[in-house]
Amino acid sequence: MAKRRLNKQQQFRIRKVQEERASRLARKEQKVQAQADAGELGPEQEGLIIAHYGQQLDVEALEGERAGTIVRCFVRANMDSLVTGDKVVWRSGKNETGVIVARCERHNLLQRPDNFGALKPVAANIDHIILVIAAEPEPHDNLIDRYLVASEITDIPAVILLNKTDLISDQNRDSIDALLGRYEALGYEAVRTSAAESGDRPSPEVEALVKGQTSVFVGQSGVGKSSIIQTLIPDETLRVGAVSESTGKGVHTTTTAKLFHLPMGGDLIDSPGIREFGLWHMTPREIEYGFREIRNLIGHCKFRNCRHLGDPGCAIDAAAQEGTISPERLKSFHRILQDMAEQQSRGLKAD
Repeated sequence: MAKRRLNKQQQFRIRKVQEERASRLARKEQKVQAQADAGELGPEQEGLIIAHYGQQLDVEALEGERAGTIVRCFVRANMDSLVTGDKVVWRSGKNETGVIVARCERHNLLQRPDNFGALKPVAANIDHIILVIAAEPEPHDNLIDRYLVASEITDIPAVILLNKTDLISDQNRDSIDALLGRYEALGYEAVRTSAAESGDRPSPEVEALVKGQTSVFVGQSGVGKSSIIQTLIPDETLRVGAVSESTGKGVHTTTTAKLFHLPMGGDLIDSPGIREFGLWHMTPREIEYGFREIRNLIGHCKFRNCRHLGDPGCAIDAAAQEGTISPERLKSFHRILQDMAEQQSRGLKAD
């Protein structure tokens, strides 16, 4: 995604907002330091960020007498961005509040581009991404591959979950089996389920996927993500507001994402923004890396500036002719590269 060019008025407004934000942070930092100097902050302890509300975060205490309780915390001004799923070091303060003083090391970070093309961190320390597809609407390699490339780049394992198996018929069974087979041959786990048949409870297949894991559900609109999530956290889903499957939007109390503890064990990090995240912020080299069967071919083309779109001496085209890359995956790879090139071209013209 090419960055949008701002006019002078927009740049002025952004500077003013940044200056006001910096001023608020400075005042807050002075207040926090005064509390620390006066001995009003408790000892350092570990916590887990479970929700984000502007400049404040909900932290679950992980140790001590308050383990399991939720504390609304402020952040020291000198800290980088914190997201849901981060483990942090915090100190308790007055009036049931706290102050985050450090962030623990992350295992991974899920990001998505904002409206200006800049990367925005969304959630951290995820065990796997559950990519939901469905028998209807018809699943397509290209859309699946976009999510899988994003999971490969972020180093977060992906599982493909086929929902609405009750809609599989003689007309679509062979194509669905072939599609899932292509991904299973690449080492991806593929699971089948039907949220409609499981009723208000999570299906055994979904429960087995999320148990003991920190999970994120993604996928296109209409595949049943919200229905599956509602079976996992029925009370919480009703409280934060139902999300429309037709638009991917809805009423949500958090600005980024919220972490839910699941009754069967494990955690779910959820927000509409996560469910629809894409990969337009990635480079062609990252797209190459994101295709497992193409990754080892990087750098083996005859020409260093090979575009992999029919160029002579292309190692990827040669592998496809030998049968080590499926025609469907090669077509998807080419389409993603072409779409990215068009996006970048439009951005240059706009500048």
